[in-house]
Amino acid sequence: MLTPILLLPKLVALADRASEVVLRHYREGVTVEHKADRSPVTAADQEAEALIEAGLREIDPAIPMIGEEAASEGRVPEFAEGPFWLVDPLDGTKEFLTRNGEFTVNIALVEGGRPVLGVVTAPALGVAWWGALGQGAVRREKGEACSIQVRPRPAQGMVAVASRSHRDAETDAWLAEHGITETVSAGSSLKFCLVAEGKADVYPRFGPTMEWDTAAGHAVLLAAGGRVVTRDGAPLTYAKPTLKNPSFIAWGG
Repeated sequence: MLTPILLLPKLVALADRASEVVLRHYREGVTVEHKADRSPVTAADQEAEALIEAGLREIDPAIPMIGEEAASEGRVPEFAEGPFWLVDPLDGTKEFLTRNGEFTVNIALVEGGRPVLGVVTAPALGVAWWGALGQGAVRREKGEACSIQVRPRPAQGMVAVASRSHRDAETDAWLAEHGITETVSAGSSLKFCLVAEGKADVYPRFGPTMEWDTAAGHAVLLAAGGRVVTRDGAPLTYAKPTLKNPSFIAWGG
């Protein structure tokens, strides 16, 4: 397997290509279908995932890929041992359909239960983030890339980022318990990236998520100096048999 320094440029280029596919569908309009769990799926999801799967196979055919769309059809390769890819080709389908631009393409590599590198692109916003453990994190906008890191946690006046589509009473109760009154709403894995670049201090999530929803953003946040823990303070890990995440809190500095 290539080292993170050699892998990341290839993954960024692949995510950019998938972003072009998603953006084309976004501009042209899409037909919505529904999966078995009644969640929406579009041709953009399917075409982008197929492109990413082919690209990852070229990069390293020995590493299995778990993609959201394939998994929804029951196609999940063996992944308990060794590294594997987690891919969400269109995170934030609801944001995509409401046309607010807050959807992302997510590609992550998991090894030893941790997301060791990840790429997040926001096609409609023209922004991308990527990072790898020990290599730092980067934000790119209009072709200009710069290093990012979490900001020190303030003694008071913390800012939380909350889900635009999935905020619930448990989140509001947690924010009140921690005396957090200022929140920023965002869709998809943008929430991890806002914490990673120091625009927010924490992202609590108590609703259901799958590993492909979080891995890429989690990797960017880890590379920027943050952490993601469960309610009991243990690190959020990957390669769970069901691929379902428990509740978690993503912290900045």
